[in-house]
Amino acid sequence: MIKVAIIEDDLPTSNQLRGWIESAKPDIKVDQWFTRDEAEAAIQTGHYDLVVLDIELGRERHAGVAIINAINKQQATPVLVVSAMPATIYRSIMKALDAWDYLQKTTFEESDFIDTVLEMLRAIKERKQHQDTNTKTKLFTAPVDELSVDPLRQRTPIWRGQQINLPLTAQRILSVLFAKRGQVVSYEDLYQVVKSGRNRENIRKHVSTIREAFREIDPHFECIENVPMRGFRWSDSNGTGGDH
Repeated sequence: MIKVAIIEDDLPTSNQLRGWIESAKPDIKVDQWFTRDEAEAAIQTGHYDLVVLDIELGRERHAGVAIINAINKQQATPVLVVSAMPATIYRSIMKALDAWDYLQKTTFEESDFIDTVLEMLRAIKERKQHQDTNTKTKLFTAPVDELSVDPLRQRTPIWRGQQINLPLTAQRILSVLFAKRGQVVSYEDLYQVVKSGRNRENIRKHVSTIREAFREIDPHFECIENVPMRGFRWSDSNGTGGDH
């Protein structure tokens, strides 16, 4: 059973988030924690597949930052930050801490929250499938001359030993293509990892951004193939797919 921890000191908000999660996935076990101390104790003694947390807990303005650091020391648990702190300031900070995403309170709808949680759960399922088949290590990694990427952690991907600078949505599209390398990934599948602009033209723009980022460090990069009318495919053979 998937286990989710909600770390939020405001009871009504905590209950609302729990209700949204349980309405979308009734088979999930949700625990609620309200202080930094009890949250850190729960993380140390139990295993959670996903954590939803606020940054400010009680009088501790940055308690959530400390909790994320504690999580990162133990396991690669994806974290969704839900906070009233301004996203313009804190989104980049949370990304640097490897949080999955940042939602600013009062600026998002229930559907935004649910879409993000479901996206995280799909990535969790994908990782477990790879672990169960022993095809990968703890992270989705490849030899040093290939690509290193992990769909549950928003670290910068590494290609042939060099970092690739990509926007968050492009990172998620890249993770899907690489995880399913050798297979055609349909436009419909890629729609699941973008929050807006769910159309083919937008997906093509993201793929173009990915290709350009790779070609900045590898001018001969051609691993992402276009499959006309269907989608895209990561090919380890460094094929000659087009940019359309």
